[in-house]
Amino acid sequence: MPNIKLALALALLPSLAFAAECKQEHAIYADRDGAYELTFEAVDSEAASSSYRFSMAVKNTDVKLEGFVMGSEPVDRPNGILFHNCPEGDVTGDDLAKCTVWQGVIYASAEGKIALLPPTGSVAAAEILLPGFGPALRDSTAWGAKMASVVPWDVLTFKGCKS
Repeated sequence: MPNIKLALALALLPSLAFAAECKQEHAIYADRDGAYELTFEAVDSEAASSSYRFSMAVKNTDVKLEGFVMGSEPVDRPNGILFHNCPEGDVTGDDLAKCTVWQGVIYASAEGKIALLPPTGSVAAAEILLPGFGPALRDSTAWGAKMASVVPWDVLTFKGCKS
């Protein structure tokens, strides 16, 4: 019987090698079923309160979730928030609550250990963990007919690098 751990490690080598050459702000991730794709983008302004923008596309639909990552206080953690179809302009807290799909700390796997999302300019993580994302998506406005209909895993694996 072949060594399953060795086969899995060998299958991941090309992805991990490519991740080592990619900066986090250019990283692209996918869920294990290939239904979702998450991309990161650096925020240009030094004065911005967020460190990244990120988006998640739902394959075979027009659904796109948009969000950002910013630090928290008093313990600095990369907190992410994803929205779906938020109204433009002056909105209330209730408006934001209705269009919020997920929010929480974004974790990464680094050499088999859980860590925080790497900062801008760092090597991309091999995997990203969005705790509770699957159930949150199912309870959001992005779920339903002609929208998201596959519950994703909370772990997304490095897929590629934007140039």
